[in-house]
Amino acid sequence: MGNPVGWFEIYVDKMDRARKFYEAVLGVNLEKLVDPTDAGVDMFSFPSDIQDYGASGALVRMEGFAAGGNSTLVYFSCEDCAIEESKVEAAGGKVQQTKMSIGEYGYISHAIDTEGNMFGLHSMK
Repeated sequence: MGNPVGWFEIYVDKMDRARKFYEAVLGVNLEKLVDPTDAGVDMFSFPSDIQDYGASGALVRMEGFAAGGNSTLVYFSCEDCAIEESKVEAAGGKVQQTKMSIGEYGYISHAIDTEGNMFGLHSMK
């Protein structure tokens, strides 16, 4: 098995609010995905490069699946997680755990987005 995660989805209640939050914190542009099932699923994907390490994913708004409360934590890779962490509150989120060392594995921060989802930031410096 290669990388164990092939895709992730972060469920949201208000797509515009969530999209603006992640674009502001991570400094990326999310791209609208077409719903191939015509089931009314609204999706915006994070940028990805198939040649690079890691998995990509999307913000998803779907009837019957509310944001927050699930038990999966997604970590976004950063050059220095303190930089992205510093943008969380201005973008409408909350810092749950400020940057801390995890020894030889680098540093992490935990934050809560505008939809109530906790996510992580990870960097080696």
